[in-house]
Amino acid sequence: MQEKPQITRVFTCLVAALMALLLMSCSQQRNEGTANFNQTYPSEAGGTLVDAMSGEPSGLIAMIAGESSASTIASNIFNSLLKYDKNLELTGELAQSWDVSADQKTITFHLKPNLKWADGKPLTSEDVLFTWQLVTDDKTRTPYGADYKLVKKAEAPDPETFKVTYAQPYAPALDSWSGLHILPKHLLAGQDINNTPFARNPVGSHYYQLDQWKKGESISLKRNVNATQGQAKIDHLVSRIIPDRAAQFLELMADNIDSMSLNSIQYARIFPSRPDLTSKIAQYKELGNSYTYLGFNLKRKPFDDVRVRQAINYAIDKQEIIDGVLLGLGLPVASPYKPGTRWSNPELHPYPYDPKKAIALLKEAGFEDHDHDGILDKDGQPLSFEILTNQNKEREMSAVLVQRRLKEIGIDVKIRVVEWATFISRFIKTGDFNVVLLGWGLGLEPDQFNIWHSSQQAPGQFNFIGYNNPTVDKLLEDGRMELNPDKRMKIYHEFAKILLEDSPVVYLFAGYGLPAIHKRVKGIDDPAPPAGIGHNSYGWYIPAPLRRNEISAE
Repeated sequence: MQEKPQITRVFTCLVAALMALLLMSCSQQRNEGTANFNQTYPSEAGGTLVDAMSGEPSGLIAMIAGESSASTIASNIFNSLLKYDKNLELTGELAQSWDVSADQKTITFHLKPNLKWADGKPLTSEDVLFTWQLVTDDKTRTPYGADYKLVKKAEAPDPETFKVTYAQPYAPALDSWSGLHILPKHLLAGQDINNTPFARNPVGSHYYQLDQWKKGESISLKRNVNATQGQAKIDHLVSRIIPDRAAQFLELMADNIDSMSLNSIQYARIFPSRPDLTSKIAQYKELGNSYTYLGFNLKRKPFDDVRVRQAINYAIDKQEIIDGVLLGLGLPVASPYKPGTRWSNPELHPYPYDPKKAIALLKEAGFEDHDHDGILDKDGQPLSFEILTNQNKEREMSAVLVQRRLKEIGIDVKIRVVEWATFISRFIKTGDFNVVLLGWGLGLEPDQFNIWHSSQQAPGQFNFIGYNNPTVDKLLEDGRMELNPDKRMKIYHEFAKILLEDSPVVYLFAGYGLPAIHKRVKGIDDPAPPAGIGHNSYGWYIPAPLRRNEISAE
């Protein structure tokens, strides 16, 4: 008898909650329906921008994590001495200015005055020196240490001066200081940088600071009142962790996120057919800064045989992948450099699709279908392996096309798709794989010592495929010490030529970046400058009339 009123109260509460949600939904629909996203609004501070990311970072110390997801978040929290401006020219970030000695061996950085960490403590040259000591410590598990170990002496003569001296002139020196996030000595001194709680709860100096990290769900940042570069316009950045691009797109259409990177189908087919989307969401297209590749574990058979690697290269139809997976929104590549730049050797061309050549190379390597089961074998062992990739539909679809083409020449391929954090920790850092389908960034600096030099194969370093070529090692060593741009270009052209012949990886494509951003977000440069639309994201703003109800941003 006493439970009836309780049930009635619960029912009444549920009805009230449902009505509230309905009213909120209707209100949001009316607001969106009446909002004029093309109207000009004055710049103002406030609001929340919600984006989507495919992989969750393992931590937010970029030099340790070594992942793009970690760098993306950490770049909003930490500063470097230098940065690239919208025209891809180096300019100061923490550094106000810098001097290079006449012999090109010494760089003296002059820090901006009165710099602070988010906790209010002073940021000085001692922090820069401390970070250099960390990245060059052999106990620090980082893929980036090689660049900074070339410094034979680093010093902080006063709080606003940091000075480094190299044993000999180092061409990428200035560029390297644009990529090292400066860490706080007062919080990290004496800690194990490889396993510090700071990685999950960092304190930085940039526009934003960590607000909340919901594992497996989202990472929220809030404006840092002590930001060294001034104040960003948007109050909060929320990155929701949504591994599947299709699920991200549903959230974009439902107005639950403001931005994402579209895949080719979404960009080329869905958007043009949906005026309701194009009216409120802006699309951008720019040649991306990465390439997708098939990489072999060169420490395992049969991938230690260059003929097998070349055969697989000939057996894959790259244009088929570009047309079928990217809908033509990509370019074939034959070197690890951005097409059209001076570092990309114009004389190199991708391996043509030639299955007959592939079969001949495999026969030369001892592989034939001895038992007539359709699969090539050697010494009684079938030519069979697994392609490992992460949860990325374009990579999964590319793997399927690769699988089909290799089956046609007698290679049995299985595909395994793994969540990103597990992919890195369980397989990449341990070297426990046969073949991976992944991507590498295409940087402005041509030095790729960290990726291809034989010394960079320790756990957590970038040469996880185990590539070892003494000639390439020498070219990489020479290239980073050559200051003449034309001579440097010739060195890297030769490096790329040998790499293409060796085929430690199969270049599949360089895709276009296809960001989609809700039109409520203002201040985006269009057309995009050379650095891309994100160069001035700190100046983006969301006018108050266009902001979503904050409950939707969580």
